[in-house]
Amino acid sequence: MLIEYINKAMSKAVYEKLEDGTYCGKIRDCPGTIAFGNTLYDCQNELKSVLEGWLIVKIRHGDRLPMIAGFDLNVGVPIVKEAVHG
Repeated sequence: MLIEYINKAMSKAVYEKLEDGTYCGKIRDCPGTIAFGNTLYDCQNELKSVLEGWLIVKIRHGDRLPMIAGFDLNVGVPIVKEAVHG
């Protein structure tokens, strides 16, 4: 299900060719996901990596994830926070 979510999110990515010939990619449904690459292919690969990292951070923090094309990764499982030792 996670792979399907990632693939659906990637299918919603928007790419722009910049003035210097490089590419910028964003997934608007996933705020903060932005990537750059010398080629469109490089940008796509970098954006996928950014999305994967973004998902890991959101899940670790217990943040709600956007529903993408009917895929809802938000579950009612409590998040266990690591104890802070000081």
